[in-house]
Amino acid sequence: MVDAPGYAAVVRVLRAVVLFKVGFWAGIIASGVLLQRMLPSRGDEESNEVTLVAALNGVELKSRAQAFRGGSMLSWLGGIAVDLRDAQLAPDAHLDVRSAFGGIAIRVPQGWRIVSNVKSFAGGVAIGVPEPEAAEAPTLRIDGLTVFGGVAVGAKPLE
Repeated sequence: MVDAPGYAAVVRVLRAVVLFKVGFWAGIIASGVLLQRMLPSRGDEESNEVTLVAALNGVELKSRAQAFRGGSMLSWLGGIAVDLRDAQLAPDAHLDVRSAFGGIAIRVPQGWRIVSNVKSFAGGVAIGVPEPEAAEAPTLRIDGLTVFGGVAVGAKPLE
C-alpha cells in the first residue's frame, strides 16, 4: 500500500489539513488568552457601569446597582450571564454587547422597556421582554453585534 500510486500526495494533503486545523485552533486559543490579559472585566454587584469580558471562560454577575447606567460586554468563545432584576435603572442606560462564538444572556425585571439594535451574522438575537404599559417605564438601550453566537434578553420575576 505504501508503494501505491498517489499515496505520497494523499499523505501530503492530509498532513497540510491537520497542520492547518492545529494552527487555526492554536491561534484562536492564543487570541483568547491575549484578550483576557488585555481587556480585564471591571465592575461588581454594586457598580453602576460594568465592563465584562468572557474569553474562553464564563462571567456571571447579579447586579444590585442603585443607578445602573450600562457598560459593555464582550464574549469570545465564552459566555456572560447578567441578572439586572435587583438593579435600579438610570436614565439613558446603554449596553454595548459583542459576541463571537459565544453568548450573552441578560435578565431584566418586568416593566423595563428594551430598545435593541443588536445585529447578528450566523447567530441569533432574542428579546423576550413584553412591552410595558407605562409610558415612562425605565428604558435600557442595547446595541451590538453577534457573530456565530447569540444575545438573549428576558424578563422573569424574582424567585
